[in-house]
Amino acid sequence: MTAAMTDSADGLAVPRRYWAILTFALGLFMAVMDGAIANVALPTIARALHASPAFSIWIVNGYQLAITISLLPLASLGEIIGYRRVYLAGLLLFTLASLFCTLSHTLVLLTIARVVQGFGAAGIMSVNMALVRFTYPRRMLGRGIGYNALVVAVSAAVGPTLAAGVLAMATWPYLFAINIPFGIAAVMIGMRALPQTPRSRRAFDWQSALMSATMFGLGIAAIDSFGHGEAPIFYLSEAIIAATACVLLVRRQLTAASPLLPVDLLRIPIFTLSICTSIASFCAQMLAFVALPFYLSDRFGYSAVEIGLLITPWPIAIAFAAPLAGRLVERYPAGLLGGLGLLLFAGGLAMLAFLPAHPATLDVVWRMALSGAGFGLFQSPNNRTMIAAAPRERSGGASGMLGTARLLGQTIGAALVAMLLERYPVGGTQVALLVGVGFALFGAVLSTLRLSPAGARGAEAVRVREGQRATGE
Repeated sequence: MTAAMTDSADGLAVPRRYWAILTFALGLFMAVMDGAIANVALPTIARALHASPAFSIWIVNGYQLAITISLLPLASLGEIIGYRRVYLAGLLLFTLASLFCTLSHTLVLLTIARVVQGFGAAGIMSVNMALVRFTYPRRMLGRGIGYNALVVAVSAAVGPTLAAGVLAMATWPYLFAINIPFGIAAVMIGMRALPQTPRSRRAFDWQSALMSATMFGLGIAAIDSFGHGEAPIFYLSEAIIAATACVLLVRRQLTAASPLLPVDLLRIPIFTLSICTSIASFCAQMLAFVALPFYLSDRFGYSAVEIGLLITPWPIAIAFAAPLAGRLVERYPAGLLGGLGLLLFAGGLAMLAFLPAHPATLDVVWRMALSGAGFGLFQSPNNRTMIAAAPRERSGGASGMLGTARLLGQTIGAALVAMLLERYPVGGTQVALLVGVGFALFGAVLSTLRLSPAGARGAEAVRVREGQRATGE
């Protein structure tokens, strides 16, 4: 792509940068909040549409599955046609699908609309971090990623409350209708503010995209089936097909110049360590998020409203810690910050697992806040390392892997909780929290490995490469 068709190599100028940040905030807010809203409203929607709980769960699962199978293909497409186009197309599709959800009068139509909405959300999430890299100056990349984490945390915290408020005053279609004005505004602002980015001249690899969708879709389905105790024939068949697709995909990608599955980036030690740290940490987080409501209800007798309020300090603490960590990573090694954050996270989970028999509200609240603060301290530096470790022209592949690592960790965590609850009917939630402690400690070890001589050389190479790009060398 010619220089005239791209924006500054070191970010956008103010005030355009602020408008681009607003676009990111609106897109992430809708995509993240919609997942939380659907979870809370699922029983209400199922009753209104006269659907069984088993089938209505596809309102949530269809959305997540669509995101999972399309993240890497859309990230690769962004490198070819431009991240801006993929992001804006994702915003537009998400907004139109929200209208489709609002007008749906049967569960089948709503499920289809949610799948389409998931593909739109994938368009937003797949290239979000790549666009952030081209929006902020190099020296401010850490804080830019921290602000993204802040938006995600606030969206997760606001989602359940907003859903409860809407359902108290109106019917469930309004849960999706509220996306429409925000989506229109985001598309209009984004068309003027989002940066132009370099494009690759290669063709889109449809065969690899299909293999990737098969691998992740059936692989995650196999993990979920195993966790829920389904017949071995189901999850073994899914696992075998997913493994076959994985082998074929990797063999195909090894000879590709810019592979859809970024095996070239996985050859960078600090990138691979950051990906593995992310998977472990999100697995620990999902173990806690799924187990905690059952733990607080069954063990201590808290009501649903009380549980919601008690868990709220977690995302609030992330909202405070993530932007701070985004600034700190500009001065201190990500391996150190990530390791410290995950140690705090593990400590918070361990203390939640060993709450006193009759805890006071403050006993629960400060443990939740410690867990959230630790996770927030880890997340921004880890994400910055992943994005900065990739060559600038491979930002899409790095952005796609970041989202894929998060979804993979969350899926494994949720499946482990289901398996533990089935195996340990009494005390299974406490065991799940302790397993989460183990994953958090494992993530802390992986994070600190980036402080080793090899990891330090990798980090220094990243800083040198980024400095060269910024100065045009």
